[in-house]
Amino acid sequence: MLQTGQDSRDRATPGGGSPDVRDRQHWPKAIVGYAVDYVPGHSTGWHHHDRDQLVHGERGVMTVRTDDGAWIVPPGYAVWVPAGVVHEVRAASAVAMRTLYLRQDAGVPLGPRCRVVAVPTLVRELIARVVALPRDYPEAGPEARLVAVLADELADLPSAPLDLPLPRDRRALAVAEALIADPADGRELADWGREVGASTRTLARLFQSETGLSFGRWRQRRRLLAALERLAAGEPVTAVALDLGYASPSAFIAMFRRTLGAPPTRYLKTSTDSQGSAG
Repeated sequence: MLQTGQDSRDRATPGGGSPDVRDRQHWPKAIVGYAVDYVPGHSTGWHHHDRDQLVHGERGVMTVRTDDGAWIVPPGYAVWVPAGVVHEVRAASAVAMRTLYLRQDAGVPLGPRCRVVAVPTLVRELIARVVALPRDYPEAGPEARLVAVLADELADLPSAPLDLPLPRDRRALAVAEALIADPADGRELADWGREVGASTRTLARLFQSETGLSFGRWRQRRRLLAALERLAAGEPVTAVALDLGYASPSAFIAMFRRTLGAPPTRYLKTSTDSQGSAG
C-alpha cells in the first residue's frame, strides 16, 4: 500500500544504510552499479544519496516514495532519483534490483526531479554489465567504453506515466491521502468537497495546478499503481479490476493497455516468475 513520506527527512539516513552502497558512492568512477535482491515487502528505509540514482529492477515491482509523491517501477522501467532527495524503496514482490549511482559530471541530464523512465533491452543489458564492473577498471579499456555507451543511452530515456504527484494544499492532500488508502473509493469531487471544506471548482483547480493531473486522471493513476502492486503480489486480474472499482475486467485491461502499451498479464507473469526464481 502506498504511503506518503511525511516527516521522512527527520528519519532519513545517508547512503541507504548499507555499508556497500555508501562505499560505492565514493568509488572513483562517475557511474557505478549496485546489485541486490529483495524479498516481498522489504523496505530500504528513508534515506538519501550524494549521487543521482537510477532505481532499476531486472525482475519484480518496486515503489519509490518521497515527500512529493510515489513512483512505481515494474520490469522494463526505472525511477530517476536526484542526489539529496530523501526517498524509500519498497519491494512489492521479490525484486532483483540493479541500480546505478551517478556523479554530477557523468553527463546524464535526466533532470532535477524524480520521474519514471522506460528502460529498453539494450540499456538493461548495459546496466547488468556495469553492475559487475570492478572498482578500478581501466580508464581507456573496453569497460570505460561500455560505460560511455550507457551514459549516452541513459540521456535519451523516455518518461513513463507511473508517478503519483501529491498536492500541497491541505484540503486536496486530504483527498489524495484518502484515495491512497482506498483507491476504489468512487466518490466525486462534490462529495470530497463537502468532507474537506472546499468547493468542487477549488478542488479541481488544486489537483490540476499542484499535480499536473485532473482529479479524474489522478484517481485513475492511483488505481493503476495499486493494480501494479497487487499484480506483482500474484493476485488475478479479475479480482484486482473489480476491487479497484472498475465496472468490468475488460474496462480495466483497456485502461492498462492504453497507459502501458501491454495487457496486465504481461506484468503478472513477470512478477510471478521473479518470485519463483527468488525462492
